[in-house]
Amino acid sequence: MALAPKLELRQSQQLVMTPQLQQAIKLLQLSNLELAEYVDEQLENNPFLERDETPADGPAERRGESGEHSDQGAAHDDGKARDNLDADYEGVAPGDSGSDAAYGEYRPNDWANMPAGRRSDGDEAEFGATLQCEISLADHLTEQLHLATRDPMELFIGAYLIDMIDEAGYLREDLPAVADRLGADIADVEKTHQLITRFEPSGVGARDLKECLKLQLVDADRYDPAMAAFVENIELVAKKDLKGLIKVTGASEDDVRDMVAEVRALTPKPGYAYGGGTVQVIAPDVFVSKSQDGAWKVELNSETLPRILVNQRYYAEISSAGGADEKDKTYISEQFANASWLAKSLHQRAQTILKVGSEIVRQQDAFLAYGVKHLRPLNLKTVADAIEMHESTVSRVTSNKYIATPRGLFELKYFFTASIASTTGGDAYSAEAVRYRIRELIDGETAGAILSDDKIVDILREEGVDIARRTVAKYRETLKIPSSVQRRRAKLQSAI
Repeated sequence: MALAPKLELRQSQQLVMTPQLQQAIKLLQLSNLELAEYVDEQLENNPFLERDETPADGPAERRGESGEHSDQGAAHDDGKARDNLDADYEGVAPGDSGSDAAYGEYRPNDWANMPAGRRSDGDEAEFGATLQCEISLADHLTEQLHLATRDPMELFIGAYLIDMIDEAGYLREDLPAVADRLGADIADVEKTHQLITRFEPSGVGARDLKECLKLQLVDADRYDPAMAAFVENIELVAKKDLKGLIKVTGASEDDVRDMVAEVRALTPKPGYAYGGGTVQVIAPDVFVSKSQDGAWKVELNSETLPRILVNQRYYAEISSAGGADEKDKTYISEQFANASWLAKSLHQRAQTILKVGSEIVRQQDAFLAYGVKHLRPLNLKTVADAIEMHESTVSRVTSNKYIATPRGLFELKYFFTASIASTTGGDAYSAEAVRYRIRELIDGETAGAILSDDKIVDILREEGVDIARRTVAKYRETLKIPSSVQRRRAKLQSAI
């Protein structure tokens, strides 16, 4: 067979990570503070970018309609932005993200003229290099919370309580106020608080000094009646009233002196043992409020969004001037293109956050109205399908973005809870509801009818819950319920 050259035409598609697409992905996953620093850096380096100091309701010609400036995020570019950004981001390198189609009737000029944040002292790598490596108290407690429970309600309440714990390790907000804010039962809040007080460092989550000392003494198995009376009257130590301490504790002078030494060895502010991390005030990216007609109104926080303008007149003057060599012309064109694309990317980032936030509010309206007990099972795919975005885009939008609701300030990802599918194809069941149903079935056992995990699976499937045996075993273990063999043995022993 003879070999001969030939020409063939082949058609294929691939995702090309252009610098512009990388920038859009990067902006989407930044928090509002990181975004402000990044934009400040671009304002410093790009001669065609300017900070817009004009109020949002300023004259139209100063907002870019005179031809001198332009906020390149106009609505007529939405189609082009969609072509560039609407891609399958599972094929993008880890850590990247993406943006999708524009958000309905959202007006770019309403967003483009908003105050920016503080200056940046470096690029993203330099920003990360300045952060402290030591773990913060909140991170340490959050890690223990996820190891201690898988209950969605306890995780939700626990995350809120951890946010309320100050750097010294104290919970400064009353539990009834927390229950009222979240719409949860006070018993659930107290139970979650008790769980947190067993975390390290010992004494964390206390509401005052006496409770902090008590928790540490209980942890050391030194909280007997005499010590309880001593802690309850701890103010006598400050007064150096030794006789008063002897009287209230009923102990000898030597024992009281030992108690004083033991209590002084405790840590009155346990939270200081952990790094505080970078102290930053959390500003919400989205506000939720109730409108006059009873519907939920979702708005972007104008204070967290940068204000930039692209100076087209300056670009036209430089481009038309003679004497520039090819290198200078290339630099001018690249900088103007980067400035224009940055404005478009910022606009699309705002649209995407607003779109995702609006869908989360729609999905979790029962929580906003009635409290944490009505938190719906929700996953990223549900939101992504509803707003026609890629799942990875929703994942990155909900990270480090916060929403201010009538029930408090929450990270967007807090609203995603596990669900169990229905065998009938109807609405999914909350994992929390399934967990409590498992406990209910086991509590109703008799010595002669102990339910195995397989039997529980059969019962739940008859009730319409599509669940696997390993899931039942996992939920049973999180509820700290022994296996069927151990339960049968315990009931037989109790019957003897």
